[in-house]
Amino acid sequence: MFLKCKQFIALFIIYSLTLVATYWIYIHLFQVNVVLYSSMLTVVLAIIPIVVLLCVTKVNIFNLFEKCLICGLFIFYGYAIAISLPTVIDRSLSFYLLEKINQRGGAVKQEAFEAIFKNEYVPEHRLMEIRLTEQLESGTISIENNCVSLTQKGRNFVYFSQFFRRHFLPKKRLIMGEYTDDLIDPLKQTNDNNFNDRC
Repeated sequence: MFLKCKQFIALFIIYSLTLVATYWIYIHLFQVNVVLYSSMLTVVLAIIPIVVLLCVTKVNIFNLFEKCLICGLFIFYGYAIAISLPTVIDRSLSFYLLEKINQRGGAVKQEAFEAIFKNEYVPEHRLMEIRLTEQLESGTISIENNCVSLTQKGRNFVYFSQFFRRHFLPKKRLIMGEYTDDLIDPLKQTNDNNFNDRC
């Protein structure tokens, strides 16, 4: 049992180092279409040396079930890292707000944040271009003649997200000192009779 624990820890360290190295090499030497997808690819690439060590070399102290379990566990660990670090930092408004407060010497007037979001966050992070690129790469939209249209896959995601919002998001969520269900249906405040941007 002690030998298995020792071997598992060694494999975990090897996977962690391989994951970081693979991600670093990938983002510096290759073109990245979507940060999340590239991170996930490096998670899969980093498991290859572990599979080789478990199946090809003489590391026979694990049975087949344990080997599969180790690989699955490492992939889930890699997925958690891919979501928690590069993806969150790349797209997090919360991190951006902290960086903006720091940029301005550590303190910003509360009423200034809406203007910061509109006038600085959207252009600095090229927010619309990045999100449209991600959706194009995901196959949820298509763009023809300057018209962005949902694909069937996109509609399916919308149905799922609306269902999830209604049934699995908190009904009493704290927003600036008040508990509200505003984010269960955030689009309800928009009057869809006044849309003049339809194709």
